[in-house]
Amino acid sequence: MSSPQFGGQSERKVLARIFESLLSDFGKRCALPVQWRFMRHRSAVRDTLEYWVARAAAESLARAPLPVANLLARGYARLLDLALPRLRRVAMGNLAMALPEMSLREHRRIADGVFRSIARLLVSFARFPQIGPATVGQWIRYEGYQYFEEARKQGHGVLFATAHLGNWELSAFAHALMSAPMNVVIRPLDNPKIDKLVERRRTLSGNRLIGKKEYARGILKALGQNEAVGILVDQNASLEEGTFVDFFGVPACAGTGFAKLAAHSGAAVIPGFALWIEREHKYVLRFYPPVEITGEAERDTKALHRQLEAVIREYPDQWLWIHRRWKTRPPGE
Repeated sequence: MSSPQFGGQSERKVLARIFESLLSDFGKRCALPVQWRFMRHRSAVRDTLEYWVARAAAESLARAPLPVANLLARGYARLLDLALPRLRRVAMGNLAMALPEMSLREHRRIADGVFRSIARLLVSFARFPQIGPATVGQWIRYEGYQYFEEARKQGHGVLFATAHLGNWELSAFAHALMSAPMNVVIRPLDNPKIDKLVERRRTLSGNRLIGKKEYARGILKALGQNEAVGILVDQNASLEEGTFVDFFGVPACAGTGFAKLAAHSGAAVIPGFALWIEREHKYVLRFYPPVEITGEAERDTKALHRQLEAVIREYPDQWLWIHRRWKTRPPGE
């Protein structure tokens, strides 16, 4: 689970881009070219328009019958694909680099699956107000829960190592309903109105939010109380904050903060992801055996990414390939 929910920066950018692309498409259809000028810069007008588009999209997915909502969400994701072709270009570039043994056709199939995965995430996120203890089982079930139980018995808290894989939003939300509320590390969205809308939904099941500015102190406090904290470990890091790891055979700069927090706190590290199981038409919140933390940040970060890569290879069309994961390059490259 990402910040169990897992609230990282990239997924919120994706959601914001979806809403912005919907607004842009509306402007095109209504022949309002002036709209493009004021939307290039953040303003109160832009924030308000984006908010109402976001709210309308969320309401449409929340109120429509589930089969209709699924179709609507696929349409929104398709609109995102068409409105921001750069996202697919990034995905195809990443796939060519990371999975060169696959054909172009297979790369396209995986990229298509990414947008379908986003659509599923949007539907569940919009319906958070309708999901409670009695209905959460219709959306998701556990697998490997014993790893979490055993980790809690150690008394040092649990760090969930998660990623933009499957449904990172539902994973944290559902865990709070099926087990106990957890802590979610978040970075505020650029649009404060949409940020409040998103945060309200994320806390509906009892989860607590930890702001990025206070994340170290907040995480250590939560772990000290033997609570769970989820953090996304699959994001690109800067040279100052990370180390290069082998990720799909290509050097990727990964932040070492997670490994340092784990070593400092003594918390158990459990990889966890909400993965879509097509034959069941629901997600499985799968916890994996704990990752051994040696205290050597570089070594532990590499171990986390080996585990992450193995799961992504199993479910390649559910990872966010549209993210520029390999953006930071080794010096001189």
